[in-house]
Amino acid sequence: MTSSNPYLSGVASKTGYRARLPDDNGFIDWPDQDNATWQTLMQRQLGMLEGRVCQEYLDGLERLALPEDRIPQLADIDRVLHAATGWQTAQVPALIPFDTFFELLANRRFPVATFIRTPEELDYLKEPDIFHEIFGHCPMLTNPAFAEFTATYGRLGLAAEPKERVYLARLYWMTVEFGLVDTPAGRRIYGGGIISSPKETLHALSDVPEHFPFDPIEALRTPYRIDILQPLYYVLDDLSRLHELSQQDIMSMVHRAMELGLHEPRFEPAPKKAAKA
Repeated sequence: MTSSNPYLSGVASKTGYRARLPDDNGFIDWPDQDNATWQTLMQRQLGMLEGRVCQEYLDGLERLALPEDRIPQLADIDRVLHAATGWQTAQVPALIPFDTFFELLANRRFPVATFIRTPEELDYLKEPDIFHEIFGHCPMLTNPAFAEFTATYGRLGLAAEPKERVYLARLYWMTVEFGLVDTPAGRRIYGGGIISSPKETLHALSDVPEHFPFDPIEALRTPYRIDILQPLYYVLDDLSRLHELSQQDIMSMVHRAMELGLHEPRFEPAPKKAAKA
C-alpha cells in the first residue's frame, strides 16, 4: 500500500509527523536517518519502474535528476518544474486545509510536506510525505497534459461546494493518484499513489484488480478506501486525454455523477476503531 492524500479520504486525520522548516535561504538540513530512509525508498522503487511506468514519468524523472542518497532540496525541484510547465512546489506542514490544497494547485504550486516516513512505516502511512510527493508526483508535473489537468482540478476544487469536492476527490484519486494508461508498449502506471508504493506497483498491473476504460463520470461515482490495495483502476487510452478533460465542463460531470449516485463499493468497510474507556 501507499501513502496518499488524506484530504481525499473525506475524513480529517491527525498526524504524529511534523514538517522540517527551511532556513532563511530555503535550505532544509535533513538528518542522516531521513536521508537513509529516502535512499532505501529510492533504491527499492527505482528497481521496479522499468516496464511498469509510462514514458512520460521516466522522462520527468530524468529531468529532475533526483539524488538517490539524500532528500532533494525543493529549490532544485522548482527550477526543473518551472522550466517545464510553470509549476513549483510549496513547502507545507504534514496536514493542510482543503482550501489551501486547492488554492495551491490552482496556482500551479504542488504541496510538499517536508517530512519523511519513519523506517517503521516504509510501506504505508496515511499522510503524503516528501517521498510520495516528489518521487510519486513531481516527474509527471513536467508533462503538460498532466500539469494542466492538475491545475484545472485545483481551480474547480477551490470554487466547489463541500459535497462537490467529495466527488471531485474521487476523480483525483482515480487519475493523479491511481491512474493507469495504455501505451504502444503496453499498460503503464502514471498515478503517484501507485508509483511511490512497491506493493501497489505490482498489484496495479496484475490480474487481481479490475481495470476499466477511463470514464470521468464513472470515476466520479467510484468509492475508494485509502488504506487498502485498490480493487479497481481506470485506464486512459492516452495521457493526452487528461488535457482534453481539463478543457471540458467537469463540474457538469460532477453534477451528473451526483444525480446517478455512487457505485457499490468493491471493498469491505473500514474496521471501526474501538472506543476508548
